[in-house]
Amino acid sequence: MCYMCLTLSITQHIEMGMNKLPTKKRAQVLNLLCEGMSMRAIARSTDVSFNTIVKMLEDAGTVCAQMHDEMVRDVNAKRVQCDEIWAFNYCKQRTVASAKAAPADAGDIWTWTGIDADSKLIISYLVGDRSGQAAIELMDDIRDRITDRVQISTDGHRAYLEAVEGAFGGDVDYGQVIKQYGATPTPAGRYSPAECTGVKKVRVEGNPDDAHISTSFVEVHNKTMRMHMRRFTRLTNGHSKKVANHAHMVALYTLFYNFIRTHSKLRMTPAMQAGIASTFLTFEDVIARIDAAQPPAKRGPYKKKEAA
Repeated sequence: MCYMCLTLSITQHIEMGMNKLPTKKRAQVLNLLCEGMSMRAIARSTDVSFNTIVKMLEDAGTVCAQMHDEMVRDVNAKRVQCDEIWAFNYCKQRTVASAKAAPADAGDIWTWTGIDADSKLIISYLVGDRSGQAAIELMDDIRDRITDRVQISTDGHRAYLEAVEGAFGGDVDYGQVIKQYGATPTPAGRYSPAECTGVKKVRVEGNPDDAHISTSFVEVHNKTMRMHMRRFTRLTNGHSKKVANHAHMVALYTLFYNFIRTHSKLRMTPAMQAGIASTFLTFEDVIARIDAAQPPAKRGPYKKKEAA
């Protein structure tokens, strides 16, 4: 599976039909998408056609990726935590071979995030596989969005080692949290995890503060992502059927989380806490950006009115 950096989606062309839903209704649909409802449930609840909701997601995802790329800049972050969260497109990786009419990009899909541990801002995100190339893309993007030397914490995934070194060289304080697991509990249930027997903190680069070598905040955010995006909910049929729409939803959610949603602990948005925004954004702001990007309507050929 090829990785997809969401910021590349800004090059997509936004087209909208002549007939538009009222702004209030469009904002309601986008809000429900970010509150964990499935697209078909939204269609039933709002009396909006499913295809219209798909088109709205595509347009909003493209604009939100662009807005994130423009606004999340010069972040004064001191501690960044990174992690990757699993989902799947069309079917799980182990069933791709036996699946009927599976597309070429079917299988496991990973969403990578880098979060400022203090402001809880999502600095960078990426949808793709779990390869070293995806880790490199994430770290390069984080480097370009922060202003000062930073302490980075990740889990023990080996892909991070080369990625952090390539992006920051020696100008970083980097530590890993390595969890140690025992045997799988017996009798093992279908989703029974192995028992975590201990956690080891490892200094990898620079002089990281041991007390802040942690992935706790980004792992809590993984739960928030699963609650706010139906595509990440396990044991349902709400999973993604197209990688592009999965990426659009992640882009929409990220702008919602950073600039629109009130953080329960901060009592403001992460963007306001980080100092890159002075007030809340709204879904109406996103819709205005969508409408501004649409091409002007083409008029039909002029026909001179014949004299009576």
